[in-house]
Amino acid sequence: MSKKEVKTNAMRMLDRQKIPYTYEEYECDEFTDGIQVADKLGYAHELVYKTLVTTGKTGGYYVFVIPIEEEIDFKKAARVVGEKSLEMLHLKDLTRVTGYVRGGCTAIGMKKQFPTVIQENACELTKMHVSGGKLGMQITLSPQDLQKATNAKFADVIR
Repeated sequence: MSKKEVKTNAMRMLDRQKIPYTYEEYECDEFTDGIQVADKLGYAHELVYKTLVTTGKTGGYYVFVIPIEEEIDFKKAARVVGEKSLEMLHLKDLTRVTGYVRGGCTAIGMKKQFPTVIQENACELTKMHVSGGKLGMQITLSPQDLQKATNAKFADVIR
């Protein structure tokens, strides 16, 4: 018997939208940060992006996709989404809000579609790597396809 292909919610959503992507699985039993994942898979760090989920003063949720070596600038990010201020979503709330676990969180296919912003430099890339929707999986796609799949906008939100 052949091994059944594992499809995450993110992959099913990309398939439904007919968005081309590739994926790669790797051994991972617990959270590893994006830099460790990039090193393990031999990806250039500037092509690997992490997904951050924040909450605003109004109680809204916002998703930011930024390079793994960068930090979010909360003032810039808040301005981009029209909030007075933002803070990181508490880890204990991540799965309840997004449907994903830490280290497997991706902007594609969350429980609800939240306003999403991709760091503007991604526009210059032909491909990027993001979490595939579970620990041990990375999806590779074009930034424009990620934008299309998540209804995101590109903006400068890093320090």
